[in-house]
Amino acid sequence: MFASTGRLTDLICGNEAANALWSARATVQAMLDVEAALARASAEHGVIPASAVDAIVAACNADNIDAGALMTGAAAGGNLAIPLVKQLTAVVKAGDAEAAKYVHWGATSQDIIDTGVMLQLRAAFELIDADLRELAASLAQQAQKHHATPMIGRTWLQQALPITLGLKFAQWLDAVTRHRGRLYELKSRVFVLQFGGAAGTLASLRDKALPVAQSLADELQLALPALPWHTQRDRIAEAAAFLGMLTGTLGKIARDISLMMQTELGELAEPAAAGKGGSSTMPHKRNPVGCAAVLTAATRAPNLVATVFAGMVQEHERALGGWQAEWEALPDLARLTAGALSNIKGIVPGLEVNVARLARNLDATNGLVLGEAVMLALGDAIGRLDAHKLVEQSSKAAVASGQSLFEVLAANETVTQHLSQQQLKSLLDPANYAGQAQAFVDAALELHRANA
Repeated sequence: MFASTGRLTDLICGNEAANALWSARATVQAMLDVEAALARASAEHGVIPASAVDAIVAACNADNIDAGALMTGAAAGGNLAIPLVKQLTAVVKAGDAEAAKYVHWGATSQDIIDTGVMLQLRAAFELIDADLRELAASLAQQAQKHHATPMIGRTWLQQALPITLGLKFAQWLDAVTRHRGRLYELKSRVFVLQFGGAAGTLASLRDKALPVAQSLADELQLALPALPWHTQRDRIAEAAAFLGMLTGTLGKIARDISLMMQTELGELAEPAAAGKGGSSTMPHKRNPVGCAAVLTAATRAPNLVATVFAGMVQEHERALGGWQAEWEALPDLARLTAGALSNIKGIVPGLEVNVARLARNLDATNGLVLGEAVMLALGDAIGRLDAHKLVEQSSKAAVASGQSLFEVLAANETVTQHLSQQQLKSLLDPANYAGQAQAFVDAALELHRANA
């Protein structure tokens, strides 16, 4: 009955598992799961007859719901829960008219919708948690493998100073480790029951309100908050912020990889696969299609986060527009994040590293990028400012003449008075000017192991 209404591009920036969690059927089933749990919790405390529970629970199956009628009813009623409860009641009534009297007892539409979203969000975060763990392990392996692999570091898209490829992987790993910590911390704050009745007082349940709420939370394995939160959307905003930050980090990784895949650099390449990365007209092309999907998600995510944040400003006890704005923004954001994470998780372990190109690119300036090392060594003898001027002039001379920086410096009397040729060669060896790169890799790996 729930025909696919997904977009043709859903698998470019998403994945099947995450898309399924937020499908129309899954959304309806999550709300029905809340209705079934509500019936059980209410009966447990004598709010509704125990005899009504089986009929209500049996009816709480999305296959019993007419999707077209639900959409039409939602447009008229303002939310999905109103027509859903109407259809659910009719299904229960067809089998047990007496039980139908007790459908949705004591709850309001937002209770069902918000708690259903919590069930979906929890499942989505479980997928993300597992993928983050796998990605962290792959990044750690790459950081260890390329612990000392030299490459050029770049600032403002220009060659700067030597680093190691391991450091680049370690920087990505360090960010992922923090995201794993954030995810762990937010679970206890975010995954809570929403159950407050019409105005957040649960007045309809009288003295049974808190016992029913506790049992409902237990049924759904959600935490029971101190009080209902209909128009306090910080939990939803925190989840959105996490998704947005994670997608941003994944976009950073994708940006670096795609830049290093450029033909002129050729340092990295996405894993090859049949039908992946080709061009419709140019047979030679190997496009970074996985990175493109991640960058698409990273481009879209900030606006979705902003929508959720803008929706936090809500009216009194129930919202007029702000809450409703979450209904598409949050699922889209969750799908995009999960898809981006799945793509990066698939790329990292199979990255092709061209060590020869890394070395060639590191030497592309004929030693100019090591000028700072020479400047600092000379600075001890002639002063930093004079040393800077000397190396700057030598660098310009090297460019103009096509010589290496070593050749120009080795012919300079001021330099040779203070530095031997062997010292000069050592200073111009990239392996000797990577600073604390390897120590930083070790630090990131240690943090990873502590949080594995």
